[in-house]
Amino acid sequence: MTESSSARTARRRRGFLVFLRDVLVIIVIAALVSFVVKTFVVRSFYIPSASMERTLLVKDRILVDELTPRWAAYERGDVVVFKDPGGWLDPQPQTPAQPPLVQAVDWVLNFVGISATDSQDHLVKRLIGLPGDHVVCCNALGQITINGAPIDELSYLNLPDGDTAASNEPFDVVVPEDSVWLLGDNRDRSRDARAHQDLPSGGFVPMENIVGKAFLTTWPLNRIGPIDGHHDIFTGVPDPE
Repeated sequence: MTESSSARTARRRRGFLVFLRDVLVIIVIAALVSFVVKTFVVRSFYIPSASMERTLLVKDRILVDELTPRWAAYERGDVVVFKDPGGWLDPQPQTPAQPPLVQAVDWVLNFVGISATDSQDHLVKRLIGLPGDHVVCCNALGQITINGAPIDELSYLNLPDGDTAASNEPFDVVVPEDSVWLLGDNRDRSRDARAHQDLPSGGFVPMENIVGKAFLTTWPLNRIGPIDGHHDIFTGVPDPE
């Protein structure tokens, strides 16, 4: 018995609808997986300032590990991304409202972790002091000391020629519980913990504000590579008393 034209049309329509349903299911699952990865595992950010040069350059795109530090803890030397604890960032000028379609696309890209428009609301610095650490600048050689032990940061600091001082701003702090002391590698051009000691926080950043540890530069192509924590520099630092 020959299949009628209407039956063939209906069968093709059902086949197309099944195909469309499967595609939509795959897209939804992929979006949800991307959202979970972005929220709990890895997140993308771009670098908006020069405060971490030469380690990170303006407009570099980086990946941030959100999961590992939750069970392995942070270490001195880690490069971390964190939310502004208040007063670190200048007020951002209001930008003109974008067309609804552009806003929708941007929301979707942020949802799945492809875009990183909230990078302007975050900062990236190097973790120098952990809770309880006594961090002082500087000794006779221009080195920061942590719990009395000097650290030689010249391998990653971006300093003017002939300058070997880890900071031209002296400080003497004890890091409170559940907080950290964060400095930029481009010390003379970084508005970091030193510049915010007059805030109620004393310049310290609560651990809960840290998004995660930056571990990989992904863009531009000629800068793809791991982000060095230089943890060996801190191996001689004793635990706080």
